[in-house]
Amino acid sequence: MKLQEKITITGTITTVTGLHIGGSKSTIEIGGIDNVVIKTPRGVPFIPGSSLKGKLRSLLVKKNSNSTNEHEDPIEIQKLFGYPGRNKDEKNQQKEPQISRLIFRDAFLNEEQFNKTFKNASLATNFTEEKYENVIERKSGKAQHPRQIERVPAGAVFDFEIIMDIYEGDDKDKMIKMLEQAFVLLENDYLGGSGTRGYGKVKIYHTIGIPKTYQDL
Repeated sequence: MKLQEKITITGTITTVTGLHIGGSKSTIEIGGIDNVVIKTPRGVPFIPGSSLKGKLRSLLVKKNSNSTNEHEDPIEIQKLFGYPGRNKDEKNQQKEPQISRLIFRDAFLNEEQFNKTFKNASLATNFTEEKYENVIERKSGKAQHPRQIERVPAGAVFDFEIIMDIYEGDDKDKMIKMLEQAFVLLENDYLGGSGTRGYGKVKIYHTIGIPKTYQDL
């Protein structure tokens, strides 16, 4: 296949409720936060491109497919997000692998906007808040197993970039429309963990850039 164009999609992801995408703790402190968010080496939260890609694909599959088998995903989804292929399908036919048309960059926190918005806020760290949660024991009705969850607060803005590769024979308009459908689905779902408990509601604003031919790069 011949690569014909590259389209850059840029935009922002704004947290409407607290966002938790888990990271790992380098140290364990008594009384410290139990579940931390993923951060850069500077301690700034970010949204991994893999998290955004995986969530968007999952939502599109739920919307457009009745199967839980990735080999049966619609070809448009396989093209957008990639597909490793398989030797034979149920009709004993070869299924070709698909090169992912989408490249997801990590989405980084807009620190200037954050510092203005949360200038006078009381936060657990420079960029996050703590939310205390516990489990209610059914028989006694008492709270048990209290824990501290780290979240990026509502109102934070992350800048994202997605590159869409257009190969010979691709339906560019259809691919863009499907990606935009995924954005809408995400706004009506959640990003990160604990979405059923109110976390991860986001608002997405995006701009489709002017296509560049491979020769222009």
